[in-house]
Amino acid sequence: MPEVIETVVYRLDELDKNAREAARAWFRRVGFDHDWHERVFDDFERICTILGVELRASHVRLIGGGTRAKPCIFFSGFWGQGDGACFEGRYGYAAGAAAAIRAHAPLDVDLHAIADALGTVQRRSFYQLRADIRHRGRYYHEHSMTIAVERDSSNGQDMTAGVEETIAEALRDLARWLYRRLEAEYEYLTSDAEVDAAIVANDYSFTAAGRRFG
Repeated sequence: MPEVIETVVYRLDELDKNAREAARAWFRRVGFDHDWHERVFDDFERICTILGVELRASHVRLIGGGTRAKPCIFFSGFWGQGDGACFEGRYGYAAGAAAAIRAHAPLDVDLHAIADALGTVQRRSFYQLRADIRHRGRYYHEHSMTIAVERDSSNGQDMTAGVEETIAEALRDLARWLYRRLEAEYEYLTSDAEVDAAIVANDYSFTAAGRRFG
């Protein structure tokens, strides 16, 4: 025989402290946007273009049957051993990168340092340095990238000492920068204030224990 069961539900601001924490935990686990990193990825793509990094792309299949190009940017996190970010692509000299990166991110001294390091080593090698960047292994961090540097010299001139290490370290610094940005974005979006705002905006309701209702 059918029964009617009544349940009293509450909005977030009506819950006690423990129930509110349970509601936030539910949202972080289930209601959080799985594409939260896209804004960071978009900015990273622009920064790579400025610095002279052409990201490699893979083609992913869409539900409707088509495909789209997806840049080869990878990360895992956060707060675990082996966490980090990396990318695949090709690097070559980009004229005016130091000025352009300062225009794009005027307060980001880490990006300025990366652009300066690449510019300095390129100038000393007559702007002939190139690098191939590939991911290897099952972890995603700056040291999971293999970086092969070559000099595109018409007379076969070799690279000077330390050039490969300088290019590789600058590109690894770029991967470290990306991971820090992702970590900061995640912490911001999962902060109590942002989670509360998302719960309120979606008009979610909960039981007295903080369990999502409906």
